[in-house]
Amino acid sequence: MSPQKIIDSAEAFERALAGASLASYVLRLYVAGSTVASARAIANLKAVCEEHLQGRYELEVIDLYQQPSLAKGEQIIAAPTLIKKLPPPLRRIIGDLSDTERVLVGLDLRRKG
Repeated sequence: MSPQKIIDSAEAFERALAGASLASYVLRLYVAGSTVASARAIANLKAVCEEHLQGRYELEVIDLYQQPSLAKGEQIIAAPTLIKKLPPPLRRIIGDLSDTERVLVGLDLRRKG
């Protein structure tokens, strides 16, 4: 690969990253009833979204006790589970989302490092 193509690829990558930072996020949080873990996951996710995605996200909270058929369709094996539908790639984060750094990496808002 020629040096010019590498530079062009790097520039394209940087442009894609800049565009991703402005993308709208579609998030689904699957919880199991009114448990402490469910409440904590909802609060933690809302805090992350308001700080890092203000005005650029759509969040749907789904209680698997009220809509159990959705667990099979989304292949949910544990709750709480967060699914980032958009922007691609699809990501899943399991747990109460208290590890903010892990959530940011999972949402592609911060690089793993």
